Amino acid sequence: MAGSAQVPGAPKTTFPLTPQSTLAVLLAIVRNPLEALPSSIFTEPVVFSKTAGEMKVYMADPALIHEALVKNAEAFGKGDQVRRALGPALGRGLLTADGAHWKWQRQSVAGGFRHDKLLELQPTMIAAAQRTRDRWIGAGDGTVDVSHEMMRTTFDIIVETMMSGGYGVDVDRVEKGISDFLKPTGWTFALGLLHAPDWIPYPGRGRAEAAVEFLRASLLSVIEERRKRPDDRQDLVNMLLSASDPETGRTMSDADIVDNLMTFITAGHETTALALAWTFGLLARRPEIERKVLDEIDAVTEGEPVNAEHVSKLVYTRQVFSEAMRLYPPAPIITRTALRDVQLGEYLIPAGTVLIVPIYAVHRHASLWPDPEAFDPDRFRPEAVKTRPRYAYMPFGAGPRVCIGNAFAVMEAVAILAVLLQKVRLATIEPEPPKPVMKVTLRPNQAQRMTLTLR
Repeated sequence: MAGSAQVPGAPKTTFPLTPQSTLAVLLAIVRNPLEALPSSIFTEPVVFSKTAGEMKVYMADPALIHEALVKNAEAFGKGDQVRRALGPALGRGLLTADGAHWKWQRQSVAGGFRHDKLLELQPTMIAAAQRTRDRWIGAGDGTVDVSHEMMRTTFDIIVETMMSGGYGVDVDRVEKGISDFLKPTGWTFALGLLHAPDWIPYPGRGRAEAAVEFLRASLLSVIEERRKRPDDRQDLVNMLLSASDPETGRTMSDADIVDNLMTFITAGHETTALALAWTFGLLARRPEIERKVLDEIDAVTEGEPVNAEHVSKLVYTRQVFSEAMRLYPPAPIITRTALRDVQLGEYLIPAGTVLIVPIYAVHRHASLWPDPEAFDPDRFRPEAVKTRPRYAYMPFGAGPRVCIGNAFAVMEAVAILAVLLQKVRLATIEPEPPKPVMKVTLRPNQAQRMTLTLR
């Protein structure tokens, strides 16, 4: 895109602005932040706009995304928008912290996500999926809210793998609490854009604050119980309890540990649950693709129950999940704020500029994906992946801040899909698929009720 009044060869510091009405953007953000994306970002590599006096750069070019999130990661912070939306619940955990505080927290838990550690967790993932399967079989043919069921299943996995059972944490109240907290986040984003005071009331704020209080108190009770009765379990709670900053010797306070447990519970179970629910919906509308998944499960398992050795062999099933995350990325937008002037390609981005990587738009970009709206798992055949730009697909983010649990999530999802699809069939009830709505994560605009039939 051309700038104006530039010296030949010099970095561009003035840009053609895409007009966006501040009022229209604010209303769209409150309804569904995806609607606030300029339509041109689905076809153009970069779009510049100014809203409420604030410069924004929307970036869909994989090369520029690499420049921003990987090569110049230290030049960008999370920014005030993320702090306002997520800070009340997640504090300064891995998802919201910056700088040295983020770095030492990341280092303290990285060992728990090594490949060998994840392999040890596969039986727990499969067992949780089997409990869901058996519950469905026990209920017989009927209907299920697949989003709720996947939330329950992935929460079961998170509690067992990260918290060794969680000491009786109320699963249903946690799920409702997370929904109550996320529901009004459109208001927090809109008020943040206006730099309104933090105390400004908005619809749903009271319920969200009550949800945060319950969630954090529930996790604090887990930590207090573990401190009273320490043990040698190799789970996330003990990793956080024993973590120390190698440079300062600082250890985590109870609040720090709650911050990180909240982060792993929200980012570690809700995102995978939503991606699975979207996957089931897509498969139900494409029976020929579902048939290929079933054929693969039958071939790999030879009709036996799914076990840990099978998961890595379910290549096509993983492709299906990857394609579902392309169409419905659980975290649809990344935002950063430039901490200093930074050169990205031919553009000199001034300090204070808000950078938006709209993953939802990147994954549906006309220049990157042929027939981008179509559900086609063959896009993720190994030979196809090799020919595609690395940052055309990034459901888990990119760079140093890539989601630490990405391999955990994919392994978990493939195991759940295989265990459930082997015994049950889910069919859609509504004639049209639900529409995606961003509430930090990408949620359906209505309950995803599906009919369940035993195979």
